[in-house]
Amino acid sequence: MYVADSRASTPAPASVEGTARPATAGRYRSTIAPTVLALGTVSLVTDVSSEMVTAVLPLYLVAGLGLSPLGFGLLDGVYNGFSAVVRLVGGHLADRGGGRHKWVAGAGYALSALCKPLLLIAHSLTPIGLILAADRTGKGLRTAPRDALISLSSTPETRGRAFGVHRAMDTAGALLGPLAAFLILRATVDGYDAVFTVSFCVAVLGVLILVLFVPSGGRTEPAAPGARPTLRAALGLLADRDLRRITLCALLLGLATVSDSFVYLLLQRRLGVPDRWFALLPLGTAAAFLLLAVPLGRLADRWGRWRVFLAGHAALLLAYALLLASWHGTALPYAVLALHGTFYAATDGVLMAAASDSVPEALRSSGLALVQTGQAATRFACSLGFGAAWTLWGDRTALSVSAVALAGCAAYALTLRPFREAAV
Repeated sequence: MYVADSRASTPAPASVEGTARPATAGRYRSTIAPTVLALGTVSLVTDVSSEMVTAVLPLYLVAGLGLSPLGFGLLDGVYNGFSAVVRLVGGHLADRGGGRHKWVAGAGYALSALCKPLLLIAHSLTPIGLILAADRTGKGLRTAPRDALISLSSTPETRGRAFGVHRAMDTAGALLGPLAAFLILRATVDGYDAVFTVSFCVAVLGVLILVLFVPSGGRTEPAAPGARPTLRAALGLLADRDLRRITLCALLLGLATVSDSFVYLLLQRRLGVPDRWFALLPLGTAAAFLLLAVPLGRLADRWGRWRVFLAGHAALLLAYALLLASWHGTALPYAVLALHGTFYAATDGVLMAAASDSVPEALRSSGLALVQTGQAATRFACSLGFGAAWTLWGDRTALSVSAVALAGCAAYALTLRPFREAAV
């Protein structure tokens, strides 16, 4: 498989900004580095594991353990936002070691895998919260080094496409995970325990693929004196106008981004979806994400990453509007899930590609971790706030407040266009 350094597969002229490249089929294939494809395979397998758990977790906690929306919001915030406290650590460790991106990411994947079987013995709020916190710690450790490897393996002209390819492979796993959970729940008596057990086995396979087939990428240029991989240097990256604006925008928009689990719970309540079909709802989001990740990544390279990123939030706002509307047609779930997937396809990888343009290679992991940390922390706050608002005022009022907040944050983000994007 792909064991050579991915930089060897990238033509030298493509690394020089502004240099024209022949539009040949062979050259097109070389723009997607082997490291990107190998990491995409790891993410595909790992997402099958994690999405199996994510697909059944809301129902397991709310219907099975009887948690209130506020209690679920707390756990969901932990699951999606706890990684914020360790992303900077993971990014710093990867940068400081030079070639440690693979091994720091591997440690994160391994930690998350070890958490899966522990869900078999946890049946109350506190132990489940601790296990989810440990799982998200693993995600926090691996995300920035992994994205740094993708960025360093790609040229500035093809970075959006590279992230799009990786996110598409990642989302293929997100598509298979809920389907696997659904089939396991239907085929077994102790359905939840079986889901957690199979999830652990699949996660271990993902770690093995990373160790065996992902090359240990490293920097090809020595760190400049002013860009040594220290925590102070990482925080100093915010002095860059573009990165500061990108981070602020991710932070503000994260405050109004309702978590996936709440979106699926809202759909279930609106449509009266039976419990046995609940695990299939994430398939709609994943399918749209899978189909659109690469096209929108390529569009971001050509049209501007900032524009595509904000257009994705417009799609999410439209999904909120449909959930709030009185319309109950059969097309409602398909429309909402398609817009939800479009939002992720237009924002997830595109945001990392945009941030990469403003971060030096020596601090690539740390710089991407800064953006991810702000986004994860605010999404954690949004989960807590939305769960509390749902408990106090009801689901429609809580979603209405989130929709108004998202519209306001998106309008403000229009004024924060980075300098490099303004020239597109």
